[in-house]
Amino acid sequence: MKVLVTGTSGQLGFDVMEELAKRGYEGIGADRAETEAEFEHVVLDITDADKVMKVVSEVRPDVIVHCAAWTNVDGAEDPANLAVVRAVNVDGTRNLALAAKEVDAKFVYISTDYVFDGAGTEPWKPDDKNYAPINVYGQSKLDGELEVSGILEKYFIVRIAWVFGRNGKNFIKTMIEVGKKHPVVKVVDDQIGTPTYTVDLARLLVDMIETDKYGYYHATNEGGYISWADFAEEIYKQAGMEVKVERVTTAQYEEIAGKTVAKRPFNSRLDKSKLVENGFEPLPEWQDAVERFIASSRN
Repeated sequence: MKVLVTGTSGQLGFDVMEELAKRGYEGIGADRAETEAEFEHVVLDITDADKVMKVVSEVRPDVIVHCAAWTNVDGAEDPANLAVVRAVNVDGTRNLALAAKEVDAKFVYISTDYVFDGAGTEPWKPDDKNYAPINVYGQSKLDGELEVSGILEKYFIVRIAWVFGRNGKNFIKTMIEVGKKHPVVKVVDDQIGTPTYTVDLARLLVDMIETDKYGYYHATNEGGYISWADFAEEIYKQAGMEVKVERVTTAQYEEIAGKTVAKRPFNSRLDKSKLVENGFEPLPEWQDAVERFIASSRN
């Protein structure tokens, strides 16, 4: 199986390439710039429709795993960035979907809990259609979803939340750095969800593309729904750091640090039962994922 993976300089794309290699599949990375990665890759600006069609037609992948995205949530709110946000998350996704259709490739689109409004306490189900993004990033990812589902039949749309991986910035790395400088760290306790470790997600994505069980899925690590404060406490525990987490509400945190440019959802709970219903192995518990991530960071 030949798989074209976009965004391989990011957390998830990098791990998908490693998982493909483990299983003996041919992975070809695609990024907008040259990379020093050892795996095979092509330079590809996904916003260039003609170039996308040319590259995909030449590579002729069996699957496209689309991990590339504009993910700077606050930066997306800047009117000066709106055109490029949509060019990457919407137009780029459409370009890849059209190319996938041309070569009859399966397609994996990585989306987010931000396509919902983050209200209430009920977990969002994969096939819920009551979309109401509360920020520009969420709207752009939703529009990307709609491009995929409108163009293709052989697609997996996989929504994730609270992502962390080895190859990039994330909450764990930030908390450890902050904890080195401060004995007490204020962390919000009223935004609820579950983390997603990219190593574990990559395994699931490759499991998926080995099947034809297409559709919408939610995929985060198991272990229950938690707050960012819970997450921080586990990070310091696993890292062996004597740091006290002071739990605050979002409103209290914003009084101290100022409001974030983009609104954040309070309810990022994702219902993952569809994975088991379709025979996929769920991701391990998030506590285990944190332990493995920190251990790998020390090596």
